Amino acid sequence: MDFRIADTFTDSLARLTGDEQKLVKTTAFDLQMNPVNPGMSLHKLDKARDKNFWSVRVSSDIRLIVHKTASSFLLCYVDHHDRAYAWAERRKLETHPKTGAAQWVEIRERIEEATSFSARFSLEETMPQESAQRVGKPPLFAQLSDDALLGYGVPSAWLDEVREVDEDSLLVLADHLPGEAAEALLELATGGTPKAAPVVAANIDPFSHPDALRRFRVMNDVEELERALAYPWEKWTTFLHPAQRQWVERDYSGPARVSGSAGTGKTIVALHRATFLARSDPGSRVLLTTFSDTLANALRTKLRRLISNQPRLGERLEVQALNAVGERLYEQHFGKPRIATDDQIRKLLAMASEKVDDLKFSQAFVLGEWRDLVDAWQLDSWEAYRDVKRLGRKTRLSEQQRASLWAVFAAVKGGLAGQGLVTHAALFSKLAAVQPERRAPAFDHVVVDEAQDVSVAQLRFLAAAVGGRPNGLFFAGDLGQRIFQQPFSWKSLGVDIRGRSRTLHINYRTSHQIRMQADLLLGPEVSDVDGNIEDRRGTVSVFNGPAPAIRSFGNEEKEIAAVADWLKARLAEGIPPHETGIFVRSNAEVGRARSAAEAAALPYRCLDERVETTTGFASICTMHLAKGLEFRAVVVMACDDEVIPLQARIESIADNADLEEVYNTERHLLYVACTRARDNLLVTSVEPGSEFLEDLNGPGPA
Repeated sequence: MDFRIADTFTDSLARLTGDEQKLVKTTAFDLQMNPVNPGMSLHKLDKARDKNFWSVRVSSDIRLIVHKTASSFLLCYVDHHDRAYAWAERRKLETHPKTGAAQWVEIRERIEEATSFSARFSLEETMPQESAQRVGKPPLFAQLSDDALLGYGVPSAWLDEVREVDEDSLLVLADHLPGEAAEALLELATGGTPKAAPVVAANIDPFSHPDALRRFRVMNDVEELERALAYPWEKWTTFLHPAQRQWVERDYSGPARVSGSAGTGKTIVALHRATFLARSDPGSRVLLTTFSDTLANALRTKLRRLISNQPRLGERLEVQALNAVGERLYEQHFGKPRIATDDQIRKLLAMASEKVDDLKFSQAFVLGEWRDLVDAWQLDSWEAYRDVKRLGRKTRLSEQQRASLWAVFAAVKGGLAGQGLVTHAALFSKLAAVQPERRAPAFDHVVVDEAQDVSVAQLRFLAAAVGGRPNGLFFAGDLGQRIFQQPFSWKSLGVDIRGRSRTLHINYRTSHQIRMQADLLLGPEVSDVDGNIEDRRGTVSVFNGPAPAIRSFGNEEKEIAAVADWLKARLAEGIPPHETGIFVRSNAEVGRARSAAEAAALPYRCLDERVETTTGFASICTMHLAKGLEFRAVVVMACDDEVIPLQARIESIADNADLEEVYNTERHLLYVACTRARDNLLVTSVEPGSEFLEDLNGPGPA
């Protein structure tokens, strides 16, 4: 008998208290040990349409719903008695008549909204920036045949409702349909052309269908079940979407990249890609990496959850930040590196600048020129600096100005060499030069997460380390979340992803309302320097939630009080503290976040560079540290004028032409913070608020 777990079970488990979850997990382990005759109180649900539903007594009020047949035992749902029974009475487990996928089908006559979706649903509820409710809109799918709708995975019982739905009622209807059907309809409604669901042969197990695999998974042993129950909100580490799976398991003739807006599962694809490569190429060494120690720690934790029952796989799968990898390999080739600190670089630049009489640039400009051009590209001669295209550096320089600047940079290079110091850019460039001489590559496959913030020198090293080997380099990232690096040409460094670049469009993490509002901060498409386009249009979220709130206050005290009230309301709704995040632009605003949490009696921890969240405590941190995190409820505080975009960054710019890049990265930073929210988002400021909030609010009434 196959023992399975459904994603509906992990979702419902997450909504229980900690003590209740412990009882449920104990019961689940007991059921797995002996599903045929578990020796506990099982009760057949007589009122359920599906006669294979049973309830299992967990405590005096908690009931676990299972679906039991001769060949399968499925953990379906858990809740307090009445709600658990009601869930089962509204559903059937069916095999779709066309696709052959096992899917949950809600019993349509039991769904109140199904009687009159259009009459009950207000556009204003889901699209707050639209001021007027509209009525009498035409149905979206009236012309589609039964065969076409069935091809998208729509259950037979819901064909009529699908044909009646209009744009105002689609989101309510989507909540009652299987995921593949809801996603296809949402894509159709936004102008896309979804692929029909794959069809499996009649004699194939319906649970093995690609669409079924994202909601039902066989638990082969206690360790696998323990992992699935330990991280209910990490369900997409276990349940991989078919649209993701095809990019995970494909063979690539050269470097490949998956992109997509926040919440589309890029990191999950990277994790699965790394484990797939390690599993399918047993003699290989696989590196899973990213640009910062903070994100590498998060990747390591997620990978541990993914392969906890396959420890030997971890022996060939290394997870490290790129700088840590570079320093280790540098030590093997050249000895332990002495990395120049930012302060040492600034001092050398200041000393060299004082000795150049005709230098008419600020130290901020000189530092930017060093960091983004000279050091980044490892320009080692006057001729190289004179002739380089200053991509990302908008200020035009004459040859005489460049000569003055090069006198500074040449002195800095000499100063670094004299002190035995090396920058990370120099370190990776030296490593890249020696890679062809290695008898065996350091890594056979490299998977890079958050690839939009990988530096020039790091990418040069990766290209040299892996070469042009098939399946050698795989990147996951979002140009709309680039907050650390200037744009540059990957192709010029030998990393050409043309024809091997794909954009993910299904958002699992962020509600439709939050995603729609956050997307207003960015354009409909983003392109890189090489002309590869990430088209953000057509992205759909698979669930609904409350509209985000964007509020401004007369002073900090009023803001803190309002945020505290909002946090109290989320606690009253049952959201645990550790599912709450509070983000601010910089450390200067952390005090406001702490005051709000304390006023709400919300236990919290301020995160450091390790970004380790703690059960039972809300997380407070800067927007930069928010990358890679997700919470059910998020507050983005202190979005004041001169805070975001940060005035200090603006004042450091020597030429107005360079302001565009500052504004872009600051805008991306706010986007990152807002899209950490799954269900609830509050953005606050003290008047006057950030100019970005006008974009976030969307266009006003016409």
